[in-house]
Amino acid sequence: MHHMEQDNIFRIALTKVPHIGSVQGKLLIETFGDATAVFKTKKSLLEKVDGIGQIRADAIKRFSDFASCEKELKFIEQQNIQCLFYTEENYPHRLRHCHDAPIILFFKGNANCNASRILAVVGTRSNTFYGKDVCETIIEDLKNHDIMIVSGLAYGIDTIAHKAALKNNMPTVAVLAHGLDRIYPYQNKSLALKMLEQGGLITSFVSQTNPDKQNFPSRNRITAGMADALLVVETGEKGGSLITAEIAFSYHKEIFAVPGRVNDPKSAGCLRLIKNQKAILVESAADIIQNMAWGDQQKQQKKQQLSLFHELTEAQQQVISHFKNGDTLHIEKLIAATGFAGSALASALLSLEMLDILECLPGKKYRIK
Repeated sequence: MHHMEQDNIFRIALTKVPHIGSVQGKLLIETFGDATAVFKTKKSLLEKVDGIGQIRADAIKRFSDFASCEKELKFIEQQNIQCLFYTEENYPHRLRHCHDAPIILFFKGNANCNASRILAVVGTRSNTFYGKDVCETIIEDLKNHDIMIVSGLAYGIDTIAHKAALKNNMPTVAVLAHGLDRIYPYQNKSLALKMLEQGGLITSFVSQTNPDKQNFPSRNRITAGMADALLVVETGEKGGSLITAEIAFSYHKEIFAVPGRVNDPKSAGCLRLIKNQKAILVESAADIIQNMAWGDQQKQQKKQQLSLFHELTEAQQQVISHFKNGDTLHIEKLIAATGFAGSALASALLSLEMLDILECLPGKKYRIK
């Protein structure tokens, strides 16, 4: 078994250890270097990691089900699935910045999970004709703006959004609350197969995972974290779409909501998001394009603005001044060069990445885009 395969087995294993979530998992990987090292580290050292302690260290040492991880790796290889690890280049980088992002994602399809513009679309499973109409119109009017549509393959608005994207030749990705060995709801099987040709399917769950209720919040986190912005088309007072909106809000994503009638229960959730100033009211695609600066002239202006060096903060300028043409610098080198505290440097790097000036490469290296 070569190194990469062994690594992936340990990576998958780490996601299966009881009491270890993605936050602790990433902490352990950052402390010891990789997943393989985590399993090979002494219990006494594991315990000392902030937030791990005895019970969690014990759970890692007791974990023995590596056979199921090997089986999973075989399934991934047979099914032509990509295993996206959070430190690697092909992992959705918008999601990587979210503290609770999964350690591993499984992706099948041909979309670029780091497409230049990604819009998540969510809404009720039991939409009205109005919701369908508005959703289809908005997506059709976004079609010439190089946008990828992400949703959750559920009944209702999700299905409408995926179909509208396919119809308008836009890539579309479904985030699933189960493994890639099945499709739920099964009525969407033919839709999912079309999406493999023009987009794809992504999940944080291994095969044989049922679409159980507790899996949906994790699915919603990926949907919110992968995208630049979230569009809520129709949703009641309660429901998964509002949970996704709250998560998107906590990730500082732009949220758009389609208003409805004040007495329509299916629009109650959208109206509340607008009323609480968590979402921007959307009447048409133009509202999204304008707010996100996704018009093509705006894109040009944005690029020109970035070239005006003096618009950057002093910290950002200082970081950039250490990059000579085409240099790739490791974060340790930047800490030494700038003399910044780790957290100050991290925030300057993140802001430069968001401005599209720097890109983050695997292994905590950076270069000018």
